[in-house]
Formats: sequence, C-alpha cells, structure tokens
Amino acid sequence: MTAPLHPDCQTLLAMMAAAGRPRFETLDAQAARAQYAGARNAVQPPPPDVAEARHLPGMRFYRPLGSDAADILPCLVFAHGGGWVFGDLDTHDHLARSLANAAGCAVLAVDYRLAPEHRFPAAVEDVAAGICYAVAQAAALGIDPTRLAVGGDSAGGNLAAVAALMARDGDLPALRFQLLLYPVTDMVQAQGSYTRFATGLPLTGPAMGWFRAHYTPEPESWVDWRASPLRAASLRGVAPAFVLTVGHDPLCDEGRDYAARLELEGVQVAHLHASDLLHGCLTMAAVVRPALDLIGMAGAALRRGLA
Repeated sequence: MTAPLHPDCQTLLAMMAAAGRPRFETLDAQAARAQYAGARNAVQPPPPDVAEARHLPGMRFYRPLGSDAADILPCLVFAHGGGWVFGDLDTHDHLARSLANAAGCAVLAVDYRLAPEHRFPAAVEDVAAGICYAVAQAAALGIDPTRLAVGGDSAGGNLAAVAALMARDGDLPALRFQLLLYPVTDMVQAQGSYTRFATGLPLTGPAMGWFRAHYTPEPESWVDWRASPLRAASLRGVAPAFVLTVGHDPLCDEGRDYAARLELEGVQVAHLHASDLLHGCLTMAAVVRPALDLIGMAGAALRRGLA
C-alpha cells in the first residue's frame, strides 16, 4: 500500500484545484511552458544567496556561499526537469543554488533544447556538451575537472543517468558521482506506478505519455538506452549514485528499479525513498516543506561523492 500523502502535499493539491490549473496533457507545449513557469513564485521559496551566479551561453554557473573566487571547487553539471518540454534555468534556480550551498560545490546548470521543437536526442547532446564545457573551461571557472558530477530531477535525472553511462563508456569525461532525483529511466512506461497514479497528482501516467509523445514519438526510440537507461545492457562501472524516489509518483517504480539494478551490478548507490511525497516536490518547497530536508540530504550525498 502507498503511504498517505503528506499534509503539505494535500495543501498543494488544494491550491492547484482552487487555481483551476488544466492538466498538462490537455495543453500544447507553449501553454504548458507558460503554466509551469507561472507557478514558480507560488510554490518555491526565495532563492538562497550564493557567492556567484554567472550567466553563460545556454548555461548558468553557480559558486556556493562562503567560497572564495580563488577556490578550486568540484562541480555538478545539472539538468533541470520538465518532461523535456518545459522548465529552464529560472524554474530550477532555487534548486541549483540550494544544491551548490548544501554540497559546497559549483553547479553548471544546462539550458538544454526542449521538445517538440528539438526531439530526442537533442537534450542528451546538450547535457553532454555541458559536461565537455566544464572540463574545457575548468581553469576559467575555477573548478577541478577531476571532481565532476552530473545530476538532475525527473527528465533531468534521465539525462544525467544517460550521461553517466556515456562517461562510463569513454564518450564523455570521467564522472565521480551521479545525482538522480525522481528520474525517468524507462520510456516504455509499463511499470505499475503508471496505473496507480493515473489521476489527481501534478504528474500522472497520462501526463507522462504526453511528455513521451513530444520527446520520443517513435516507439523504437523507447528502448534506446539513451532514452531509457534502465534498458542499457549493463550499468556496471558507472559513477556512484544517489537516487531519490517519492511514493506518489508514476516514476516511482522505475526509479526504485534503477537503484536496485545499480546495486545488483556492483555500483555504489544510496537510495532514499520518501513514501509520503509527490513528484516535483523539490521545486515546490515553499509549500511542501519536507522537500528542503530532501535537498539537504541530496546535497550531503553530493558533497561526499565529490570529496
């Protein structure tokens, strides 16, 4: 049985119902982007201070509070969530800043191209380019290219897991750690959580079908490991991982399966499951207050992984 939804999550659902927000799958991509961006100020806390937030072409670079400009820092290359269709550097500014401060590392957030204008594998290519940029510009950014991590939430977690596999195979620079926050790992969408959570939540099984239709409309791409890292022939040898799953989420089962498979194949993994929270909570922390604790735990895991 699924644990009861946390009271803060129930408050969030009541807010959404009162606002009359249409379901994502009833909107076109542009309207969904506007709706998602417009909700940010209502559900996110004010962004925490950092030592630096620098705009770069297609990216934003953060240095954590308390760091000095001369410090050589480890770095997280971060991919935002939003189903590959929406989300941007601003919608995930609070999360990127919070992770930088919690982990004591730099964060390079990638504003990858979005579907349906840019379908699979455009987002994969952009996150890969961000990792290469971090290494090539390490001296200018003040980061240690031997202490790199990749991470992201939801669709961004999917892109991070794929990048970790590419790094394992030598197609990207080596990575020390991967931070997978309620990630998408299987585009086939056959897990039981897709039917358990088909209605009544910010993200549902039908909404995931809508996202998939925009990003990977061809069924043959669903089994490509660059879209479905759970379907990679082997996970052995990828960077150590922190995997967060939440109980009220159509992605719950595939995230748990990914963490279990990492462990089975000899990868060091910490799996945190918050049974009473819902998908997207990390970017709703003004309402879903336990999300701040989860961000802190993810940051602590990242700090250890990059030590």
